[in-house]
Amino acid sequence: MADGRPRTRIQQRNREAILEAALEVFSTHGFRGATLDQIAQGAGLSKPNLLYYFPSKEAVHVELLGGLMDTWLDPLRDLDPDGDPIEEILTYVRRKLEMSRLYPRESRLFANEIVQGAPRMKDALTDELRPLVDAKCAVFERWMEDGLIARLDPYHLIFSIWSLTQHYADFDVQVRTVMGPRDPFKTAPDYLEAVFRKTLAPGT
Repeated sequence: MADGRPRTRIQQRNREAILEAALEVFSTHGFRGATLDQIAQGAGLSKPNLLYYFPSKEAVHVELLGGLMDTWLDPLRDLDPDGDPIEEILTYVRRKLEMSRLYPRESRLFANEIVQGAPRMKDALTDELRPLVDAKCAVFERWMEDGLIARLDPYHLIFSIWSLTQHYADFDVQVRTVMGPRDPFKTAPDYLEAVFRKTLAPGT
């Protein structure tokens, strides 16, 4: 459905139901393992009804990924070049960890797409993610030159933040199995803050 006409409330509700069901199915089964029948069932619609809104499984997937990209990039966009360097980076770490707590399915959806070679996200990675990371790494380099944070490879610093925060969403079952009844998100913030404060401290 892409004729440009305004959607009715029922159409908007059905579209949201499809995307919510698709998020659950894709994050659980990956793109290859997901089917339109599973998504339609999860949305409480027939398959022909689903196809009225989205012409293919890939179209649903692309819609989800497009919305996710902005959400994923916002915390990095908000990192202030004129703020306190260590606090700005720690705020980014906290926001990324909070996103893993609040949006685990979205994180797994993104991870599955990347593991498969990003066939539906290559343009976004090239046109949106890379320039943003380049810009923030230039900020980190300036902070290092000014002696405000330790000298580190800025790209690997960002990769480390991604891996240490998104792990809690992408490997949720493993984390919770190992930790048992303890909530990992109660202790992870203090642990990650301690790790990055030590890593970023000038002179280390």
